[in-house]
Amino acid sequence: MDIVSLIPQFGGLIYTILAFVVALSVIVAVHEYGHYIVGRWSGIHAEVFSLGFGPVMWSRVDKYGTRWQVAALPFGGYVKFLGDANAASGKDEDAMAEIEEVDPKALRRTMHGAPLWARTATVAAGPVFNFVLSILVFAMIFMVEGEARDPLTVGKLHPLPGDVQELREGDQILAIEGVATPDFDEGSNWSDFVRALPEQPVLDFTVLRDGQEMQVRGPWLFPPLIQQVAPRSAAMDIQLAPGDVITSIDGEPIYAFAQLKDKVESSDGRALLLEIWRDGQTLDFALAPRRTDEPRAEGGFVTHWRIGIVGGMALDPATERTGLGTALSGGAAQTLRIIEGSLSGIWHMITGAISTCNISGPIGIAETSGAMASQGAQNFIWFIAVLSTAVGMLNLFPIPALDGGHLVFYAYEAVTGKPPSDGALKVLMAVGITLILSLMIFSLSNDLFC
Repeated sequence: MDIVSLIPQFGGLIYTILAFVVALSVIVAVHEYGHYIVGRWSGIHAEVFSLGFGPVMWSRVDKYGTRWQVAALPFGGYVKFLGDANAASGKDEDAMAEIEEVDPKALRRTMHGAPLWARTATVAAGPVFNFVLSILVFAMIFMVEGEARDPLTVGKLHPLPGDVQELREGDQILAIEGVATPDFDEGSNWSDFVRALPEQPVLDFTVLRDGQEMQVRGPWLFPPLIQQVAPRSAAMDIQLAPGDVITSIDGEPIYAFAQLKDKVESSDGRALLLEIWRDGQTLDFALAPRRTDEPRAEGGFVTHWRIGIVGGMALDPATERTGLGTALSGGAAQTLRIIEGSLSGIWHMITGAISTCNISGPIGIAETSGAMASQGAQNFIWFIAVLSTAVGMLNLFPIPALDGGHLVFYAYEAVTGKPPSDGALKVLMAVGITLILSLMIFSLSNDLFC
């Protein structure tokens, strides 16, 4: 593999690392703050809250006696609760006895001396805070974007090649080619509406403009316009960008995104010659579609050939404000979809239904961070929310050394009335750390060789 290809073209390696550090720092800070604040509320004392590892660059002690610090290696973080250092050395009982001798009440302020409910809540709070972050970010974006106004109203027109654009911002589109436009809350009717339109590059629109109904010409509603480029894709590799319009494939003109999709899916991975319209100029590119595993709406995955772009309408609909309740509901639903899709993907990789190359490591995540940041603040913030969901979900896996593993130990304690023995904990923790390190190595190899 050419190592140079690992350096994204959109801003350089430094920009990529910076975006990765920002994304990871936000997610880690929220995760660890969840542990910290719920632990404090539960009566467990936090000695250190650290963002990063290694040499301490900045620190201060707050009124609760917790040292807040930023360390030199910004690739993670931790909260050290009272008694944790001794716990890590495997001397829990001696350490707790020592604390109790000095101050019997101090034992209650340690993680290991706190009631089971307090320990459980403190450990679970990290992943829960990650999910809360995701829900709030998605809800915020939904509120900023708003809901499309009915009837369909032109909010913004995207630049397109040709001179067929007679629509104007503010036009209410009543019908296209005599077919009345459906309401946006009738999602299934939109598919039927588009299918009913004649397949031609120029359409007749019936619009209401300044109180008058009139006929104007406009482009096919879903042109081969690039609105987003997927990270680590064939399109990203050749520097296709949002706003580009694909006007022909292998010399054959196209005007609809569906035509582009058909050409790519039938390519069987063969390199395609693309003619791109960009800011009034025509450019030529060649790229080979890649096999991609995509989730089905009904569950499971299907493999397609893809070049890594997202299309959309020739116009952005005018919007109206989304209510807080609707936005939060949408944020929760989006978070749940990510969790379901991720779990389904993991299961299908285990069964061999899809490629294990779908697992990304630190290099892949860093590239994706930089790619999303290069496409605008909203895309980057959306990515942080997606990654936060993934981090919260992974931490709940029942693997020793992860939060989920600790919760399993607490469940065992709740059932048996006593925690697992120190010997069992040492073995299980060693197994857990081995699994985590193995997964890290495997994902890194995917970044380099998939």
